[in-house]
Amino acid sequence: MCYNLPRERGGAMADVVVVGAGHAGCEAALACARLGLDTLLLTLNLDSIALMACNPAIGGSAKGHLVREVDALGGEMGLAIDDTMLQSRTLNLSKGPAVHALRAQADKQAYQNRMRRALFSQPGLRVRQGECVSIETENGAVTGVTTRTGERIPCAALVLASGVYLRGRIIIGEAMWDGGPQGLMAAGSLSSSLEELGFSLRRFKTGTPARMDVRSIDFDEMTEQKGDEPVEPFSFLTDRPLANRYSCYLTWTNPETHRIIQENLSRAPMYTGAITGIGPRYCPSIETKIVRFPDKERHQIFMEPEGENSSEWYVQGMSTSLPEDVQWKMYRSIAGLKRCEIVRLGYAIEYDVIDARELRPTLETLRYKNLFMAGQINGTSGYEEAAGQGILAGINAGLSVLSEKGERRQLVLGRDTAYIGVLADDLTTKGTDEPYRMMTSRAEHRLHLRQDNADIRLTRISHELGLATKERLERTEEKARKAEELQSRLRTRHFSISPERDTWLTAHGQPLTEASLSASELLRRPGISLEDLSELDPTLLEGDRRTLAYAEVCEKYQGYLEKEASAIRKARVMEDTVLPEDLPYLQIEALRMEARQKLDKQRPRSLGSAGRIPGVSPADIAVLMVYLKKNAEGVKHENG
Repeated sequence: MCYNLPRERGGAMADVVVVGAGHAGCEAALACARLGLDTLLLTLNLDSIALMACNPAIGGSAKGHLVREVDALGGEMGLAIDDTMLQSRTLNLSKGPAVHALRAQADKQAYQNRMRRALFSQPGLRVRQGECVSIETENGAVTGVTTRTGERIPCAALVLASGVYLRGRIIIGEAMWDGGPQGLMAAGSLSSSLEELGFSLRRFKTGTPARMDVRSIDFDEMTEQKGDEPVEPFSFLTDRPLANRYSCYLTWTNPETHRIIQENLSRAPMYTGAITGIGPRYCPSIETKIVRFPDKERHQIFMEPEGENSSEWYVQGMSTSLPEDVQWKMYRSIAGLKRCEIVRLGYAIEYDVIDARELRPTLETLRYKNLFMAGQINGTSGYEEAAGQGILAGINAGLSVLSEKGERRQLVLGRDTAYIGVLADDLTTKGTDEPYRMMTSRAEHRLHLRQDNADIRLTRISHELGLATKERLERTEEKARKAEELQSRLRTRHFSISPERDTWLTAHGQPLTEASLSASELLRRPGISLEDLSELDPTLLEGDRRTLAYAEVCEKYQGYLEKEASAIRKARVMEDTVLPEDLPYLQIEALRMEARQKLDKQRPRSLGSAGRIPGVSPADIAVLMVYLKKNAEGVKHENG
């Protein structure tokens, strides 16, 4: 559909414009187009679509959960990495299922090409190269954008997913210049437009390690890291078997590496004052690691392939902005890299970000209607965090246009619904003073928010919005039904005393007993898996591997899941109490002044989100509850 917007300069217009074609922009644009909207994706350079400017991998701890959720909502990232993976591993298998996380090495160029095909084959989506230099608004709402060439593009909604390009500055030692990642240009003018619109901008910093010519790497001096077999796909739609095609390799820094870095800290931009942007806490540069952990004798380094048709290998764990001559000495001090040839130097990049507390949990700005922001402009780091924000912002941008003539619909994902919801809530209520990285520890309901049940949690929501197909929904419902059947079998299948059972118990370190034991009782014992139980009854492993894995977790951790479900129900009392957007916080005298000011500025969506704003105390929430009861006509409850 396309509303009757005025056509100007050759008919350029769109229902939704998405600025930026990184991982956030791609998901946002696809979501809008799949909702039936005329969508324009505007990017500085068509060659930068879905660029993996840093590590050549998708997923990882907590990040793998985000990819699964993007997939369940109808996104593209999971399918794209399944189609282009070089190696796959599941991390944290020695820990509980809440933190199990997929991570796959990608063929970077193949991934870009795969995502580019998805964009250019999507009905209703146009992709264009061009620089957005200003945002146009009228009566507190977005009306269009203007490009570097002076073209005005009217639109009903805008998603800004500009990545690290806003006033980007590359830094390598004493050398600094304006630019984006991997030799691309920066976006210089859009920051000024945002400031004119009233947004407060800050400087963040991220970085990347050098890339090495594969012919100069001595892999026999490193430890091989093979992928897992069988390969677990990211997308719930991927049925075909996947194969590991490459290994990664492990090596270490050493005292000589540390000496070189320490002797050159006076030339390190991180410590000379040349870098003013705030860098990531959880993925620091190698020079920061050496300073922060002076007693640590060595740091892990992983060598990772960048593609089948690429001779470049990525030095994971050695991000740096040290001068060029120091980089050569530093890298060549490491086992396996003694004769390395650097193809691309490591560098730092500074860029502008907004304060995400100026956003609603839908990722729409508080200042302007139908202006959404997603990705690193919101202060996050990582491809997966960007994709999660992109699909959320894209869905809500699309819904905002579709509902203009009716009741305004929005998608708000709660902290008990998705990691994407945790991400959006953290950003919009707490903000971030450094590049935000998703971690499982940020989710208070992480046993419920596992990667194996993302489809169960989110596919019906996606289907109701019009993104997930009927076929996808039916597959999800079939998985849930078969899992329930298996759980029922586990509870009714009993093993009476017998020589075979006693032999099995002894072999698995279990105490002998004369009582009959159900398969469910045995499964809930530490160290016992469904595969172990199949030794007693092979039929317990009949069925789809992913369904079996989901059912096993549900049954084994049933008691813990029930406790978590109870905690979620209690928390929803606060989350479901929606606060009126026009609530006069400044006039509620019983609130402390700090709480009044912060609540008035951030306009939290619910009592629950209000309570998570730093500076708003439990006593302030109690005051709000009393105020709401006295003004009950202004309160609505989402669940009736």
